[in-house]
Amino acid sequence: MPFINVKTNAQISKDKETAIKTALGSAITAIPGKSESWLMVGIEPEHILYFKGDDAPAAMVEVSVYGQANSAAFNSLTGKICEILNEQLSIDPSRIYVKYSATADWGWNGSNF
Repeated sequence: MPFINVKTNAQISKDKETAIKTALGSAITAIPGKSESWLMVGIEPEHILYFKGDDAPAAMVEVSVYGQANSAAFNSLTGKICEILNEQLSIDPSRIYVKYSATADWGWNGSNF
């Protein structure tokens, strides 16, 4: 039950949006037990976002997961996310933050897992 939310100040065409969604679906497998079949992706283009005092292309990515994952899995996913956003939106990886949160409480379909 992962959720990946991408906020960026870059413009994103529908084709790029689909490419990012598809690539994140593949990348989530860096976390053991996670797959695209339960992945929800949010993409917020043209978000007001300043990093290091300017509005050059940047992104803030939040990854939420049900359960736990180890640091090595998160590190691998960070690399994949940075690669995806660099390839699709030309955002330098040094201008991308990735934040992780894990929870034991996750609701779906009217109840919690």
